[in-house]
Amino acid sequence: MTWDAWATVGCLVLVLSVLIFTRIGADVVLLGGLTLLLLSGVLDASDALAGLANEGMVTVGVLYVVAAGVRETGGIRWVVQALWGHPRSLVRAQARMTLPVLVSSAFLNNTPVVAMLVPAVKDWAKRHNLAPSKLMIPLSYAAILGGTCTLIGTSTNLVINGMVESETPLPKLAMFDITWVGLPCAVVGMIYILLFSRRLLPDRKPLMTQLQDPREYTVEMLVEPGSPLVGKSIEQAGLRHLLGMYLAEIERDGRILPAVSPEEPLQADDRLVFVGIVESVVDLQKIRGLKPATDQVFKLTAPRSTRCLIEAAVSNSCPLVGRTIRDGKFRTVYRAVVIAVARNGERIRRKIGDIVLRAGDTLLLEATPSFVEQHRNSRDFFLVSPVQDSSPPRHERALIALFILIGMVTSVTAGWLELLPAGMLAAGLMIITRCCSATTARKSVDFQVLIVIAAALGLGRALYVSGAAEAISSTLINLAGENPWLSLAIIYGVTMLFTETITNNAAAVLVFPIAVATAEKLGVHAMPFIITVMMAASASFSTPIGYQTNLMVYGPGGYRFTDYLRIGLPLNGLMWITTVTLVPWIWPFQVA
Repeated sequence: MTWDAWATVGCLVLVLSVLIFTRIGADVVLLGGLTLLLLSGVLDASDALAGLANEGMVTVGVLYVVAAGVRETGGIRWVVQALWGHPRSLVRAQARMTLPVLVSSAFLNNTPVVAMLVPAVKDWAKRHNLAPSKLMIPLSYAAILGGTCTLIGTSTNLVINGMVESETPLPKLAMFDITWVGLPCAVVGMIYILLFSRRLLPDRKPLMTQLQDPREYTVEMLVEPGSPLVGKSIEQAGLRHLLGMYLAEIERDGRILPAVSPEEPLQADDRLVFVGIVESVVDLQKIRGLKPATDQVFKLTAPRSTRCLIEAAVSNSCPLVGRTIRDGKFRTVYRAVVIAVARNGERIRRKIGDIVLRAGDTLLLEATPSFVEQHRNSRDFFLVSPVQDSSPPRHERALIALFILIGMVTSVTAGWLELLPAGMLAAGLMIITRCCSATTARKSVDFQVLIVIAAALGLGRALYVSGAAEAISSTLINLAGENPWLSLAIIYGVTMLFTETITNNAAAVLVFPIAVATAEKLGVHAMPFIITVMMAASASFSTPIGYQTNLMVYGPGGYRFTDYLRIGLPLNGLMWITTVTLVPWIWPFQVA
């Protein structure tokens, strides 16, 4: 090998070592490696920065915005509530949770899907007395398996497809080309999870448990006429086992129904009185069909979707102390509406407007985020703090968001549009139709992931231009005795090893040139090797660091590193055998 090739291999070994043995972020490490190659002259500026213009990388960023539109409208939560229901056993719970996740991850980038569902799974597990450790890894695995079924299911597929177009003479992959191998792998993986995860996963509480909050609010919610809650029982509506909250009573036609039976059917305009902590109030506000009972909320000028919940502790110098919220004209004075009041853990049995404020009361307000800045140093309040992720979902736009998503998938599947323009159009429509705001769209994009992809593409380019990829491929061919099938198995194994020790996108980009060079050396078509890299880079199961979704469920599931090895290594082996068996049959080793 030339000096450039040795420098590239040395840099790659250094990058892998730092990623494995330190906690430095992958974006910093990969950018550092790219900088070394740029300074050493292995890469020029155009090659080093080529990843920033990669179509796959840009598509990943656009799909984050599309997922944000579905999330902000409550579309995902709406579908989840309808599909998960009330399971009677662990296996049924896992099946009800994983199958919808697998399907949705095939058409939405799987990382945002898991990010949206982790809190929902956590709450669902607690309501049904299930250990989160029995559900979180299956959630991640189902998302990974679903992502391998279509071109847009995972960023890895998009990145490799971009490299197919830019680095090879082959045509780009279509939406469902990878489905021929991805779907059988998903079926095998799901059967394994449902049969063996009960024994292989620990029965453990998560590391991040929710602390009990001494501030209990009494909140009144109204059942909207025509909502999906009308006619359902308390149990069916999912209002019986709320995390950190309970339904105290129902006010119906001037009558009070205390100690409500779980079989009691809900009626339009029922006034439901809940008692619980602030995090539960946030969840309550996101249930489709419920709205705050106070009409003051709808008298604020700012659109409801732009508001959030804010906690404010009343000071002894507040001019409204000793007066009722209504007489003090709280909404007019502060341009905020009181949703609930907490007072020394006691329940205040009065309507919001009739509550007489006292110094030390903690108010739960609905207002625009600007309220925090305006009153942070006000003498009227001891403390003002926003409640995280508390903006009300835009339920009325949920169908619009789902139709936009379906339209994007349909246009790509039918060949009317390429994935990037279809994604950009869908993202634009999400903002235009106000399924999500421009601010939310910006915040939804994970720029760290995009930097990792762009930097990894630069390192992959270095393998090409330095000749290191050709040298490594020659070594692999010698090991395989010029047997294409054995070479394919080795390529899968190398990619899988890289994926489990570094990021999936980095592994895909680094092995891609090696795989293509191997096919060229053997004189066979490159597509079987490209598909194999695509599958191996996405199928990360035996470490938490190999795939972002595995890392995202690590804390909420209360896992240890060995938990992933116990359940993940056999699954890795199953995917290896299934892929290497199917790929040559679907894409034969034809002479190039």
